[in-house]
Amino acid sequence: MMDKDYACGDYGTETQWTQIRVTVKLQQLDKLTAIMSMVSNNLQIEDYSDIDLKTCYGDLIDESILNADKTIASVSVYLPSERSVPECIAFLRERFLETGLTDAKIETVGVNEEDWANSWKAYYKPIKIGNRLVIVPAWEKYEAKDNELVVRMDPGMAFGTGTHETTRLVIRLLEKYTSKGCRMLDVGTGSGILAICASRLGAGECRAYDIDPMAVRVANENIKDSGLSNITCEVSDLLKQADRSRPYDLICANIVADIIIRMTPDVAPFMHERSVLLASGIIAERANDVIECFEKHGYKIVEKLEDNGWCGLAVMKQ
Repeated sequence: MMDKDYACGDYGTETQWTQIRVTVKLQQLDKLTAIMSMVSNNLQIEDYSDIDLKTCYGDLIDESILNADKTIASVSVYLPSERSVPECIAFLRERFLETGLTDAKIETVGVNEEDWANSWKAYYKPIKIGNRLVIVPAWEKYEAKDNELVVRMDPGMAFGTGTHETTRLVIRLLEKYTSKGCRMLDVGTGSGILAICASRLGAGECRAYDIDPMAVRVANENIKDSGLSNITCEVSDLLKQADRSRPYDLICANIVADIIIRMTPDVAPFMHERSVLLASGIIAERANDVIECFEKHGYKIVEKLEDNGWCGLAVMKQ
C-alpha cells in the first residue's frame, strides 16, 4: 500500500547517490519493474492505486498521497557515484523503445540533465574485452599493445560503451565467431559498437539497425570517425527493414529476452546453415525462456556465457 519500497539498501551519507525515477501508466508497472531491475535489484516502487480510504484514516495519510494520480506508477533506482547515470538512462531508453514504453517519463535527482553528456565521461575509461579488443573513449589517448585492436567510441546518449555486461558478453563471442570477410548483421545497434568491433575483427560487409533514430545518428558518427567503410547503419524495427538480399554469416542481437523471443520466428531467412546468432541482453532468470524459444524454432545453443547475472548465447540452426 502507498509507497511500496522494495529497495531499500543502505544509502549512507558517505556515498553520493543519483536517483533515476521512471513513471508510466499503472498497467505498465510490471513491465517497467522488469526493465528497471536490469539496472539495479534495489527498486523503490510508488503505486498509490490500492489506497482504500474506507479502511484508512484520511488525516493520517499525507495529502500529497491522497491527491496522487492513481492511474500512474513510478519505479526508482539509486546509483552510486561510480555508476554512469547517462549510460544507464540510455540503456533504459533503448529498452523502453523496444518494449513499447515510449511514454515513460524519466527524471533524475542528484545530476542535472544538461550535465549528462559530460558528467559520465569521468567513469568511462579504456577497457579490454576478451583477448584483443580494447574499447577506448574518443577523448582518451591509448597506445595499442601487442595484437590489440582499438575501437574508439563516443556513445553520446546511445547505449553501448563496452562497460555493460551485455555488451562485454557479445564482444567476447564476437572474437570467437567473427571470420574474415563474413557478412554481419547487428540488430539494435545502439552506439554501433558491435558492428565496429566485428569490422575490426575482419568482418566484411556489416549492416547495423536500430529503431531509435538518435542511436542511428550516434552510430553513424562513430562509424565515420572509425574510418571504416564497410558498415552501414539505418533505422529498422528489429528485422522489418533489414536488408535480406542474401543470408548473413553472423548476427548480433544485444537486446532483451522478450524482444529476442519475439524476433526468433523471423530470423531464419537471414541465416544459412552455418550462420551464428549471438544473443545477449538476457537477464539470467530469463535465459531458459530464451533457450526454449530457440530450440522450439529449430535452433541449438552452441555456447553460453554468463557475467554478473547476465547471459549471452551463440546459436545455430539444428
